[in-house]
Amino acid sequence: MEILAFGVTADEKPLLERAFAGQHEVRCLDVLLSEDTVPIAVGYEIVSSSVNADLGHRVLNALSAGGTKMIAQRSTGFNNIDLDVARRLGMTVGRVSYYSPHSVAEFAWTLAMAVNRKVVRAAIRTRDFDFRLNGLMGRDFHGRTAGILGTGKIGEAFARIAHGFGMTLLGWDVARNPACLELGMTYVDKEELLARSDLISLHVPLLESTHHLIDAAALKAMRDDAILVNSSRGGLIDAAALVDELRAGRFAGVGLDVYEAEAGVFFLDKSLEAVEDDTLARLVTFPHVVVTGHQAYYTADAVGQIIDTTVRNVADYLAGRRSENTLVPSP
Repeated sequence: MEILAFGVTADEKPLLERAFAGQHEVRCLDVLLSEDTVPIAVGYEIVSSSVNADLGHRVLNALSAGGTKMIAQRSTGFNNIDLDVARRLGMTVGRVSYYSPHSVAEFAWTLAMAVNRKVVRAAIRTRDFDFRLNGLMGRDFHGRTAGILGTGKIGEAFARIAHGFGMTLLGWDVARNPACLELGMTYVDKEELLARSDLISLHVPLLESTHHLIDAAALKAMRDDAILVNSSRGGLIDAAALVDELRAGRFAGVGLDVYEAEAGVFFLDKSLEAVEDDTLARLVTFPHVVVTGHQAYYTADAVGQIIDTTVRNVADYLAGRRSENTLVPSP
């Protein structure tokens, strides 16, 4: 069987082809699955999608009409998939429920360190042989407070690194993680966490209840010199409200690997096009803001695990099995 995979990067392609070798052929495309590209999938029973694919009702209906019966999403998040429509169409949907939490946690710390120590600004200066230190002063994380919203596997990994820095740990979640408690984490309500934390990192999934978890009121509750990092989902932060606070001169730094309107922008080369998103355009102009293109997961270890799980999801579908990765089972 030939599987069609959308949104495959150049680094990912040989890993994906190697993983399916001897089992199935895989056709890799670098374009994202959308209403414009869905006609390519006609005749493919199994389609693999990436996190920013459009799997709304129009795309799902087009896929079903073209013969697609199984969607293997290569990500943990699945808020881009209309599961009710997939269920009505009798389509099987699988995702990757787990991959290395260290990849995202370590990148969140990369962003935190980059904005704290002004690494991007310093690197740009030294390219011009400007070695002055003016404006590059950061601060020690040791002895300060890290607030972690979401203390699952990734949040726990982030907390372990913070503990290594010698930070006080505050946590917020619907359930307490025993491993985080062993690190000395104190669980508090969101308002207290925001008010007390020097560094705030987001590690919760994007659900209806967490959309704009960091809204205008939450941003105002944060310390003026706080550092905010989001490597989870863009919709957790009200980006327009964040711009308003940044314009007011607030926050020591902001690191964003995700953005609430990133679909159709991230993973694509937009360097020769006019920027239509005024909020994103404004965000990247602030000298103490670092924006990256949803790359926190992008390590050989994590991508390898994602691909291996995708191969298993395809095998489970063909064998009529369910697993913890099955979002919509075979009818």
